[in-house]
Amino acid sequence: MAEMILMPRLSDTMTEGVIAEWHKKIGDTVKKGDLLAEVETDKATMELESYKDGTLLHIGIDKGGKLQVNDLLAIIGAPGEDVSALIQENKNQLMPHEQTGMTDTKVQQTSKEEQPSTIDQRSSSPDISKMDEIVLMPRLSDTMEEGVIAAWHKNVGDTVKKGDVLADIETDKATMELESYKNGKLLYIGAQKGEKIPVNALLCIIGEEGKLDVNAIVTAMKSGAGSQEPVTETSKTKVPLSTNGNKQQATSIQQPATIVETPSGDGGNGRVKASPLAKKLAAAKGIDINKIHGTGDGGRIIKADIDSYKESGVRRQESGVKTASVSQFVASGEESFTDIPNSQIRTIIAKRLGESKFSAPHFYLTMEINMDNAMSARSQLNEVSPVKISFNDLVVKAAALALRLHPAVNASWLGDKIRRYHHVHIGIAVAIEDGLIVPVVRFADQKSLLQIAAESKELSGKARNKKLQPDEFSGNTFTISNLGMMDIDEFTAIINPPDSCIMAVGRIKEVVVKKANGFDVSNVMKITLSCDHRSVDGATAASFLQTFKKYLENPVMMLL
Repeated sequence: MAEMILMPRLSDTMTEGVIAEWHKKIGDTVKKGDLLAEVETDKATMELESYKDGTLLHIGIDKGGKLQVNDLLAIIGAPGEDVSALIQENKNQLMPHEQTGMTDTKVQQTSKEEQPSTIDQRSSSPDISKMDEIVLMPRLSDTMEEGVIAAWHKNVGDTVKKGDVLADIETDKATMELESYKNGKLLYIGAQKGEKIPVNALLCIIGEEGKLDVNAIVTAMKSGAGSQEPVTETSKTKVPLSTNGNKQQATSIQQPATIVETPSGDGGNGRVKASPLAKKLAAAKGIDINKIHGTGDGGRIIKADIDSYKESGVRRQESGVKTASVSQFVASGEESFTDIPNSQIRTIIAKRLGESKFSAPHFYLTMEINMDNAMSARSQLNEVSPVKISFNDLVVKAAALALRLHPAVNASWLGDKIRRYHHVHIGIAVAIEDGLIVPVVRFADQKSLLQIAAESKELSGKARNKKLQPDEFSGNTFTISNLGMMDIDEFTAIINPPDSCIMAVGRIKEVVVKKANGFDVSNVMKITLSCDHRSVDGATAASFLQTFKKYLENPVMMLL
């Protein structure tokens, strides 16, 4: 009996997939485990395998087309089997919004040849639900809510080929290249360089010039999903006082008073034109009001002129007569500051760590570890290793092996349940210009020290250059943050969701310790484990640390 294969959810944030490649065509024999297609998700391009034997009888959409999660992807059954009933059943299950504006003829179309991209000019609201010409802002990370256009590599009117880089998108974790999944001409850009655009908002339109009503598509997108205009503050931007703007702008800005050394007066009659408040303030500040040029009506001196006045040179002293009173302090500088707009990375760091700190009940365990044997082992390993092994690599390996023995620490709090992972993926916090990012060493417990060292260096380099791919900074089950190289003795770290624990590693320093024959110097490192008390208890975390300490103080055990 024929079976429908629906578009699977290949990532936790996936809502739709693009068919990057079909490896089977209608009529081909398919075996369980055969590669059917490559599906481009919001995070990566994934291979989709068949879970049954049979013949490929139907393909839901051709290469380059989009399908929503749970849409009909393919049908596999016996050769010559009638699958029209299954196709109709899938159509009947479509959501009402997916059928709006579609005729029965359009619904029955299954190939690009049967789906022209032209828009019915008679319709004021074109159906955009299945238009592959529309490119939406993808979710490029598991926490991404909006992206900033770092750069456009194509302009409106340029010819675009599949695989061409359209734009650089700055997400909450990295700057990523967005490639085109189809051929055509770039007809519309939804946000300019430097502007923000939410996930699933209209990013651009790629199609055949003259066959698409771009304005109608943009209007339909706005009406269908609310206002999706990118956030821009150009109309609200305030011009700084130091900016040499247009004269028209200057009328709305209070300019500093001009210093004039000639007396102010009214036609030379010697009378100073000033408000009573201005006179009072000038007297209080010890300012000669005759030196101030007024900006009020008719040259009248007002309060703002007194506030902005700065006397050049040394203040005049009272006729050389010494008095016991202390002269009034006049500041030579100005109050100033610089506002630095938050990057996407910094914004999401603040949001996620705030949520972690104030929702997860943290407790902390600190332990001292003797690193004498680890230092000796590292020196010997680096004599033969093609890749330099760092102390952090030793920490990652020891933590991974300890997590294997203490799965309760390798866990996540999910509200109604605690998820204990059978795999060990360790995140390594890396400081970058915009904040912090955590690349992930996957299956760290199964890798050698050499493999961990090589992978850590590669991931750290990608992180600093903003070249990490989504699968390289997601999926962590435990996190390590090391500030030892910056001479930090010890610190506490905020848990990196969805982990239950994070380990903060301090520097290795020499301390005097008591030994059997007296006193000696040992190399000691302090580590602090931050734990989510909802999923990890104190005794559980302490037991994990004892195992971790055993591995670091006896590093030969990690080589077994």
